[in-house]
Amino acid sequence: MISPHFPPDSSAGTHRVRLLAPHLVEHGWEPTVLSVDPRDVPGRLDPSLARLVPAHVRVIHARAWSVHWTRRVGIGDLGLRALTGLWQRATELLRHERFHAVYITTYPTYPALVGPALRRRFALPFVLDYQDPWVGEWGRTVGPGPNGKPDLKSRLSRALATWLEPIVLARTDAVTAVSAGVVDALRARTPVVGLRPSAVIPVGGEPADFDQVWRSPRPNRFFDPIDGQIHGCVVGTLLPLGLETLRATCLALADLRSKRPLLGKALRLHFLGTSNRTDPAALERARPIALECGVDDCVSEVAPRLDYLDALTVQTQASFLLLLGSSEPHYTPSRLYPALLAKRPILAVYHAASSAASILHRVARPPSVRLVTYDGRNRALSRVPALASALGDLATAPQYDPADVDPVALAEYGAKAQAGRLAALLDEVSWHRASA
Repeated sequence: MISPHFPPDSSAGTHRVRLLAPHLVEHGWEPTVLSVDPRDVPGRLDPSLARLVPAHVRVIHARAWSVHWTRRVGIGDLGLRALTGLWQRATELLRHERFHAVYITTYPTYPALVGPALRRRFALPFVLDYQDPWVGEWGRTVGPGPNGKPDLKSRLSRALATWLEPIVLARTDAVTAVSAGVVDALRARTPVVGLRPSAVIPVGGEPADFDQVWRSPRPNRFFDPIDGQIHGCVVGTLLPLGLETLRATCLALADLRSKRPLLGKALRLHFLGTSNRTDPAALERARPIALECGVDDCVSEVAPRLDYLDALTVQTQASFLLLLGSSEPHYTPSRLYPALLAKRPILAVYHAASSAASILHRVARPPSVRLVTYDGRNRALSRVPALASALGDLATAPQYDPADVDPVALAEYGAKAQAGRLAALLDEVSWHRASA
């Protein structure tokens, strides 16, 4: 399992393999995780996250080129910096030990280039996993330029991705992705994907993570949960294509305050870890929009990414959780399952075609979990009245009833069940390769 991000790396991509690997043994597969040496990972390391990895999971590290040198030539991408190191360590492992499959998860995407070469050299099935689209809106409609627009570098990056992706996909034995929408888009761009086995494996969660939080609670540095205020929390990165959903939520808050001022005064929205960076100077994304909507006095923001256990702590102590989706139908946030495990009331705002919406319809019901959806014709801004009503209901009675969440359906989206889906796919491709 090649995953450039892995604990103690605190990046969002670290959790994909962290959650799947420990449960594969129960399904007949023994994983070896090949990741980047923590010394070569930029950003914050979280030792407590590493302690969540069971001792039986074998982890091997590969070195990456120093970011201090590569940035001088404009290369900061971890996948590019680690490409040769991952290749060397992978070939060393495969020369000396017997493996039955190679599984590579993206992001970053460039390590996917290792898969076809390993497949050819060692006659092993290669499974490519998509946490996000390789070819998406980045570089086309969004990017790091002014007002979130693409710049030259992001356009070139997208052009390179458009060229490389079909080359890699033609040499895969199977594909997995976090949502059916991602797989459908792959088939549309690269028809050969339709001829390969595939599996939809949402980003699940691990109940044991919350057991640790409840056993050893961390200090809440962001708000006082018993100060009499109503604290709604948004935890995680705010993406450019999710800003319209954010704006609709802020307008709904403004509407609620104008109609029910006493209730509005008690309501506080906290946006935590809104940037994908750990840099203390990371730019705020929520408060500028809150200012535009006239609700900045009751909105706080901590832009740098939170450590994982800090994020779980604030979720368990919030009056309610606010889950904001994207205008992209395929968007499936990694925070969905942890939010359901936090046992707090939820207001979710998602595209009607997203897998998150279908999961919530199946797993939970009001009043503990409320879902407001929108689509391409009725965009998020058209849902302001419904959002204001839902916010008012939550602020009036932010109560959670475990009976509103189906534990059997919820378990289907847990880490153990997702590992079972991956193991079944690995069984299929390894059998086909052996029989061939």
